[in-house]
Amino acid sequence: MIGLPAGTRIWLAAGIPDMRKGFDGLAALVQTQLAEDPFSGHVFVFRGRRGDRVKLLWCSGDGLCLFAKRLERGRFVCPQAAGGTVSLTGAQLSMLLEGIDWRRPARKWQPTRAA
Repeated sequence: MIGLPAGTRIWLAAGIPDMRKGFDGLAALVQTQLAEDPFSGHVFVFRGRRGDRVKLLWCSGDGLCLFAKRLERGRFVCPQAAGGTVSLTGAQLSMLLEGIDWRRPARKWQPTRAA
């Protein structure tokens, strides 16, 4: 994951966009449907219909960056929202991109003794 500058907000777009869209199409969605500025430096996350693809749109200051990820198994776990956006923390975004259910993370190993 690329380190984001302090104060960067992460927005998960509700609904299902056309995942064939690129830089311009997703930036237009941010402007028209989310009423946000795609060049604000915030990260906008879009999830595909099947839940196995995700795209992130981010303006790094000198241009737009588009990141895409496809899970070979499983689905990206995203909060449910009827419309607009949902704000995520950096930790939630990291877990989402790893395919981890960030709502109920399960620890694989628990220590039994301190010494």
